[in-house]
Amino acid sequence: MKAYSIFRKDWQSELRTRYAINALAMFILVTISVIMFSIGTETISEYLTGGLLWVVIFFSAMSGLSRAFVSEEERGTTMTLQLIASPATIFSGKLIFNLLLVFLMNIAITILFFILFESFVIKNFLLFAFAFLLGNIGIAVSSTIIAAIISKASSKGTLYPVLSFPILLPLILTLLELTKFAMDGNTVESSLVEIAVLICYDVIMLTASYLLFDFIWKE
Repeated sequence: MKAYSIFRKDWQSELRTRYAINALAMFILVTISVIMFSIGTETISEYLTGGLLWVVIFFSAMSGLSRAFVSEEERGTTMTLQLIASPATIFSGKLIFNLLLVFLMNIAITILFFILFESFVIKNFLLFAFAFLLGNIGIAVSSTIIAAIISKASSKGTLYPVLSFPILLPLILTLLELTKFAMDGNTVESSLVEIAVLICYDVIMLTASYLLFDFIWKE
C-alpha cells in the first residue's frame, strides 16, 4: 500500500511538471524524424527497422528515466522518504512508476514504427509480445536501480548513460535477436533459449536491485 502511495505521489508530481513525459515525447519525435529524413526515399530492410526500434527505445529510456531518485535529492525529500517507508517499499513505488513510463513510451514508439516504416513487419506477434513485455520489465528495473545509484553522485547527467550501456547491452542484444525471429515468423518454441535469457536477466536484475538498494539508499 505504501509502495502505491509513493507511485501515486510521483505520478501526480509528473502530471504537474511533465518533465519525464515531455522529455520522452520530444526525444521520440526528434529521433524518429531524424531517421525518416535520413532515409528519405530509400527502402530499408526489415532487420534494420527492428534494430532501429530498440535503439530508439534504449536512448529514449536514457533521456526520461534517470530522475526517479534525482528529483527526491533536488527537492530535499530523501530524508522524509527514509523516515516513512522501508527501502524495499520505496524501490517498489519507484519501479512501478518507471514501469508505467516505459510501457507508455515503448507502446507509442512501436505504434509509430508500424505506421511510418512499411518494412517493419512482424510475422509472429506472440513472440514479439514476449520480447516486448520482458524487455520493458528489464529496462524499467535496470533504469530504476541505476537512477538510485546516480542520485548520490555529483555528475548525474553523464553518469547515467555510462552505467546504463554495459548493464542494458545484453538485454538489447537479446531483444534484437528475438525481434529478428519474430520478423522471420519463427515459433515461440524455437526461441525458448532467448526468452529464457530475458527471464533470467529480469529475475537477476530485480533480485540484485532489492538486495543492493538498501545499501544505496542509506549511503
